[in-house]
Amino acid sequence: MVLGWRRRKGSNKNRRKGGKSIAELVTPNHFRCPISLDLMKDPVTLSTGITYDRESVEMWFDEGNITCPVTNQVVRNFDMIPNHSLRVMIQDWCVENRQHGVERIPTPRIPIGSIEVAELLMLVKASSTDLDQYGCLELVQKLKRWGGESERNKRCIVDNGAPVALASSFDAFANDSIERNVVLLEEILSALNWMFPLQLEAHKSLGSLASLRCMVWFLKHQDLSGKEKSIVALKELLKFGDVKHLEALSQIEGVNELLVEFINKRISPTITKASLSVVWYLVSSSSNSSDKMRLKFVELGLVSSLLDILIDSDKSMCEKAVTILDSLCSSEEGRNKACGNDLTIPLLVKKILRVSPLTTDYSVSAIWKLCKFGEKDEGRTLVEALQVGAFQKLLLVLQVGCGDETKEKATELLKLLNPYRAELECIDSDYKNVKRSF
Repeated sequence: MVLGWRRRKGSNKNRRKGGKSIAELVTPNHFRCPISLDLMKDPVTLSTGITYDRESVEMWFDEGNITCPVTNQVVRNFDMIPNHSLRVMIQDWCVENRQHGVERIPTPRIPIGSIEVAELLMLVKASSTDLDQYGCLELVQKLKRWGGESERNKRCIVDNGAPVALASSFDAFANDSIERNVVLLEEILSALNWMFPLQLEAHKSLGSLASLRCMVWFLKHQDLSGKEKSIVALKELLKFGDVKHLEALSQIEGVNELLVEFINKRISPTITKASLSVVWYLVSSSSNSSDKMRLKFVELGLVSSLLDILIDSDKSMCEKAVTILDSLCSSEEGRNKACGNDLTIPLLVKKILRVSPLTTDYSVSAIWKLCKFGEKDEGRTLVEALQVGAFQKLLLVLQVGCGDETKEKATELLKLLNPYRAELECIDSDYKNVKRSF
């Protein structure tokens, strides 16, 4: 009896006025998109006469298709005509069935066109030339509103040169005054954050000394959101390895300290990961300042910070940390700091074959540098590596397969470790014999 009562009670929960349940409510077929089979929110009709939901059919064409999904006819004209009559019918149906949990679809905004974007960007350029802060701010905010309406709008904005215009504007107003134009500069950087990767011309403007100083200023003075936008912009800017940008950033006072502070405090995953990426670009570049940057980061205690990350972090963080550590070990100061920390060798050996192939490659490389070029400690580093299982791990690396460079370093490491391995086995055997005699 109890079970039967529970069933009846459960079935009543799904009922709505009129005795219908959500499961019983049937969406009319002509309200469904032929592609997604979902209720259409923005029905548009193609030249073939078939109506689809705008988002679904745009995705269909973006994937390279040139035919109508229903008729299979080649589409000669890709114009999409809004089907207002059908949309109104769908909205009325939603209102009629709201008691069944159906929400009314909002009236879609008309997508922007290339002409509208081009006209707005011309005004942005003009206001930047005149340093009209408030006029430019309104234009950038309007551009952001357009982008927030749909992915199609975002693509249209980017394709029509918005990144170049905004980066140029950012450079102009940053060069004028960061403090006076701070609101506008933050709005521009916020808009640029969803336009990455940028074109080469946009890179030149965003990589100017004035722009870089502005982004570092944001890292120092803005709130969490402002810091995130700035550090992500720096990461995206430096990832292409332009030596001029790297040199310019390295000359800005306090940038090293800020990056190490963000890595230590971990105030947000976005900031920490982006900071690690920026540090990696700075210490591994072919620029003249990379050696100085490595030394500076070693002096700021980055080696210990990286080891802390390796103790307990996700794959992405571990990969970034071990690549930077390997780069720091290219310098004598870095190797001395790493050898002086008891966690270095155990952590590097532990990460081999446990995180990712990239982590394995750089862990082997770092151990190789420490063992071959480390301070003259009469084999202490080699003995320590043996004690934590480096020999067995390196054999596994060679067995499972690796890149040529890693293979070469692993092989050389095994040769360096082998004499100490025999000595350790003798010591271990003597210890066991002594223990048995007691």
